[in-house]
Amino acid sequence: MKVLLTLPPDIHRLEIYRVTGMKAPPLGLAYIAAVLEKHGHKVKIIDTPTLEMGFREWINEVRSWKPDVVGISMLTPTAPKGYAAAKLIKEELGEDVIVIAGGPHVTFMYTEALNNVDIVVRGEGEYTTLELVNALEKHGFNRDALAKIRGIAFRDRSGRVTVTPSRPFIENLDELPWPARHLLPMDRYTLFGKPIRVAHVMASRGCPYGCVFCITSYFWGRRLRFRSHENVADEIELLVDKYKVKQIVFTDDELTANRRFVMGLVEELKRRGLDIVFACGSRVDHVDRELLEYLYKNGCVALYFGVESASQETLNYIGKKLSLIHI
Repeated sequence: MKVLLTLPPDIHRLEIYRVTGMKAPPLGLAYIAAVLEKHGHKVKIIDTPTLEMGFREWINEVRSWKPDVVGISMLTPTAPKGYAAAKLIKEELGEDVIVIAGGPHVTFMYTEALNNVDIVVRGEGEYTTLELVNALEKHGFNRDALAKIRGIAFRDRSGRVTVTPSRPFIENLDELPWPARHLLPMDRYTLFGKPIRVAHVMASRGCPYGCVFCITSYFWGRRLRFRSHENVADEIELLVDKYKVKQIVFTDDELTANRRFVMGLVEELKRRGLDIVFACGSRVDHVDRELLEYLYKNGCVALYFGVESASQETLNYIGKKLSLIHI
């Protein structure tokens, strides 16, 4: 099938993109694209905020590609424009084009989403989307076939929402193909508005903390799942060789959650002599002077900490599991 994966149009004007000056690739879509391509489907990705694409330019691009399926990834701030995009697809391309929504917002707000799209992919999307696209190719929009797919939501013939059982998390992340970066505008990604040769890499998924304001532990699970050091280093080596990348941004919410893992990864990168620097997320209670010095000496140029509050009462309320003594 021809599958078009996209972020909603006209979202580059939103604060989450406008203020940071950061242009980052939609790694989730790129992972899904890689899995679909591996199994014979034709895929296109439209990274709308990076290309600063509005509705008219976007729908023209969609129409010109003539997709069978359009998948739209949505965060909460981008969902309204995502729903408007889904409506525009139906108006301009017809009802035969299946519109799928995925991402953190619709995973939990699937009833709302199904007022605007045909099917919702809930949670980790790679294999759910593959199974869904295979079923659509073989059976069309057949609700009996859809009901057998784990991790989706759709409306039955009477209009009631059907939610299938959740799909288990991917245990071996090394089995996933690397993101389909050949479908992305790799020369357009920046860091804080500067045209630095940067690439984004995911080395782990999950978070054990369950803070009430954060989706990570509910979307990716409370248990950390790590790729192997070798698999991550192989991907980075490809990025250096093929795209001349100089800086890696790890998209993991908390790369330093496992001290042995992060130090082992750094040692593997050193062993290969890769000329890069990197940035990653951390927690203030997961680092000490020894680890900070080690990371700094080995190419870490930025650590992102979520402090959230200087009030212990607030930290307790939001489930941060931090004491002010750490901050």
